[in-house]
Amino acid sequence: MSFQNTLSLSLDSPTHAICMVGMEMTLNISRCAPEKCETFTIRGSPRVLIHLSSTVIYGNDDAVVWRSINQSTEALVRMVSSSPTVDEDKVLVSYYCPDKESPTATAVLLLTGIEVSLEADMYRDGQLDMPSDKQAKKMWMWGLNGWGAILLVNCNPGATDQTEQSSIQEGPKEIQNLSQMTLTVEGPTSILQNYHLLLHTSEEEAKKARVYWSPKGASAYQLVLGPNKPVHILPTSERRGKETFYLEATEFPSASFSGLISFSVSLIEKAHSQSIPETPLYKDTVVFRVAPYIFMPSTQLPLEVYLCRELQLQGFVDTVVKLSEKSNLQVASVYEDPNRQGRWLQDEMAFCYTQAPHKTVSLILDTPRVSNLDDFPVKYSLTPGVGYLIQQTEDHRVGSLDSIGNLMVSPPVKAQGKDYPLGRILIGGSFYPSSEGRNMSKTLREFVYAQQVQAPVELFSDWLMTGHMDQFMCFVPVDARNDDQKAFRLLLASPSACFELFEQKEKEGYGDMTLFEDIETEQLHSNGREVKTISQILADKSLREQNTYVEKCISLNRTLLKKELGLVDKDIIMVPQLFCLEMLTNVPSDQQTSKLFARPYFPNMLQTIVLGKNLGIPKPFGPQIKGICCLEEKVCELLEPLGLKCTFIDDFDCYMTNMGDVCSSVIINRAPFAFKWWKMSP
Repeated sequence: MSFQNTLSLSLDSPTHAICMVGMEMTLNISRCAPEKCETFTIRGSPRVLIHLSSTVIYGNDDAVVWRSINQSTEALVRMVSSSPTVDEDKVLVSYYCPDKESPTATAVLLLTGIEVSLEADMYRDGQLDMPSDKQAKKMWMWGLNGWGAILLVNCNPGATDQTEQSSIQEGPKEIQNLSQMTLTVEGPTSILQNYHLLLHTSEEEAKKARVYWSPKGASAYQLVLGPNKPVHILPTSERRGKETFYLEATEFPSASFSGLISFSVSLIEKAHSQSIPETPLYKDTVVFRVAPYIFMPSTQLPLEVYLCRELQLQGFVDTVVKLSEKSNLQVASVYEDPNRQGRWLQDEMAFCYTQAPHKTVSLILDTPRVSNLDDFPVKYSLTPGVGYLIQQTEDHRVGSLDSIGNLMVSPPVKAQGKDYPLGRILIGGSFYPSSEGRNMSKTLREFVYAQQVQAPVELFSDWLMTGHMDQFMCFVPVDARNDDQKAFRLLLASPSACFELFEQKEKEGYGDMTLFEDIETEQLHSNGREVKTISQILADKSLREQNTYVEKCISLNRTLLKKELGLVDKDIIMVPQLFCLEMLTNVPSDQQTSKLFARPYFPNMLQTIVLGKNLGIPKPFGPQIKGICCLEEKVCELLEPLGLKCTFIDDFDCYMTNMGDVCSSVIINRAPFAFKWWKMSP
């Protein structure tokens, strides 16, 4: 008795066959029909499903279908569950001659149903499903009506790679929270003992996932599949029923990894002679997709603030703590690593999350400027349950665009007829080929694109000294008062708005009011600034020309953002901000170029800490008119009618000295999107 896809019946003796549950066999009915017989009936036992033309016979011994015998009549036979004993199930085909009430002959097919199947959360509803179509498990489909199981990457900060020799995992701390896969093996033991089972994946895919299994009665979990271990043998003679396996991914999708991993179970007929090899008889496969990492825009609800504490930042730290308290947020302390070059939290780290139907994991994605460091202090400051992932980059220069600081994500938008329910990632670069142009490294850029769920938009940011887009743009949340309004505003830096404000104040008779009035002379000189009046700034032709260039760069990005994010003018607020062009600072001489880059002339109000409706804005130290900074007053006029509350933070010295403000010393963990990434169509 063996597995066959096509069976012929016999009138001399019963035909015996093993039928894999869920698989169809073709039954030839007409080949053994007696001569002169013109009709036949067919029926099956309760575990047998029969398809005959458009008729389905299932679940009842009394269900009989009459048909005439054509030249070649075939039926499809399928078992819906396993048989308790050998030859337990059957199909009867009776042949009739004209004008005869009794059958001339009856052919008998005796079936033994065996079930070998892998099941996973196919429909992303928390259930380990068996689809009616087993072929569906071999595909992974996006969208509201899609299907396919999901794997999470292990981002535990203390996780260590399993070695080649590792065979026992002392129960991963959250083993029950891993994705699950069940193996079902059912059927008569006398049949199963002639076969063995292989659980397997490809060698390449084995490097990207780990599969754990705990033998019945054991407390530890065995690593059965993983790096350098693509196959695991499960003897069928010792196990029947369901076995649960726990799975995790070891890496996110990338340019060289689609994110899809398939696991299979194969039923192999044992060799009964050295001269006859083993025979593969059946394979069942299920495909998983590794969940992508997802960036959160500044408009998402803040959950937790991570703050770099240094003595020289004490005033800034105190202000941020108070701002966090206004928003009822916890503040976690992180301490500066002396090996880092300048501010590093916001520049090279960002909170993201990754998600499966059964679990959402918050994580920090780190693109370190300093390579080959064994430990990173932020690891030890993370709230339990927050993951940590290092994405190595190629360029570790201070002025590099190769960092998380050069990434931003928009709120959810609709543009050019397509929905982006998780927003779009914005990447800064040189925009056009140039010998002195700076771009994000190919590795990091491809890594971002490979996640698929936040379709990137490439902007022009190489005109900035830091190259980071947060120096000219920011998203803030607002209440959408009707359906045609967005729940956010895009803030863009505007030199022309700043000049217009100063021109207005000069006309009002305040031309002799000074910028940087409250800053000590030594601080100003060390940072290349000096006290200037409104009239002096307006009369500075060089500064005007430099900001005309900046305005053109921002205008180019404004056009791109309107198109790619579906924005209109009322979605954008122009914030007064001046820039100046300088040589790269804080870089080794071999990284210096002849090109001039834009740097904020006064602390950049676009680099805002967004804590819901509470905003922490770098204090610009603008001209004081009647005791009020006119720049602060203008920003409040723009933002407070939208329900936003502005707090201005003194970070002048740190900002100017370190080529990036101390707002870079803050990162914020935010609430994940309510929308599930697998429901979208990339």
